[in-house]
Amino acid sequence: MIITLTKILGIETNPVSHTERLVSTLGSVLVIASIFVITRASLDTTATLLIVPSMGASAVLLFAVPHGALSQPWNVFAGHVLSAVVGVSCALLFSNEILAASLAVGLAVGVMHYARCIHPPGGATALAAVIGGQSTHALGYQFVVAPIMINVLVMLAVAVAFNAIFPWRRYPAWLANRHEPQAVATRVSEKNIEHADLVVALSQIDSIIDVSEHDLLRIYQLATGTAEQRQLPVERIRLGHYYSNGEFGAGWSVRQIVDESHHEDPQKDSVVYNVVAGDQLRTSAVITRAEFARWARSELARDDENWKRIDT
Repeated sequence: MIITLTKILGIETNPVSHTERLVSTLGSVLVIASIFVITRASLDTTATLLIVPSMGASAVLLFAVPHGALSQPWNVFAGHVLSAVVGVSCALLFSNEILAASLAVGLAVGVMHYARCIHPPGGATALAAVIGGQSTHALGYQFVVAPIMINVLVMLAVAVAFNAIFPWRRYPAWLANRHEPQAVATRVSEKNIEHADLVVALSQIDSIIDVSEHDLLRIYQLATGTAEQRQLPVERIRLGHYYSNGEFGAGWSVRQIVDESHHEDPQKDSVVYNVVAGDQLRTSAVITRAEFARWARSELARDDENWKRIDT
């Protein structure tokens, strides 16, 4: 019940270290302190309280999700600046604040889509240009330069410098991608998946996803590398035990060793197995213990009606 509720609510369950969380917190503190000083120099206190929140939302992306597609420099810079232009334009063209505010946010979303710079906090920037009060309206299009553009440039500079201090973090993501192209390409080539395949797959989803094809390649590399390391040693293939090939979908299978013939010669050291679940159910075969070990990815145990992996 708890697991189902967690999935329905979309609660993040991926493990993140305490160090990573602390670094994200510290980076956000530094950048918002800088932004607050700059904005107060351009606007009055009321307007500042409207502008800083959109920058605070960007700080979450820059320092908590520095590798995210929506956190990259073009998204942050163009997302805020173009949204500010849209917001100021709506404020000047429409006297009705409700109409101006609605159009500002909606048009900003559309502009960011076409400019390929979706950045959620940009919507708040567009809105602030409309409801920011007299001091904001008095700036006109100067609002786009100061405080918005200056704030964004400061945020990006702090993000690049701060994240560079920590080897496991990367901003912009390109800095990490350029150090690993050969490893990723080699792994993908072995599995017959190319970079272009992932780009096409993302386009077919036809929705903004906060992960780049480079991140998908990296995840794929790490996952396949872990699977290879998990290949069971020959000595763990034992009579009566259950094993799985770890495949997904129709290819998944569970085999049980039902007989064996020990021999010093690996070519004669054989096992007899029955398929007890999944692909080719209720079939049997005789193969060498080494061949079986190459097939197996994990040892399993029955857990009521399910299978549980045994990690040793």
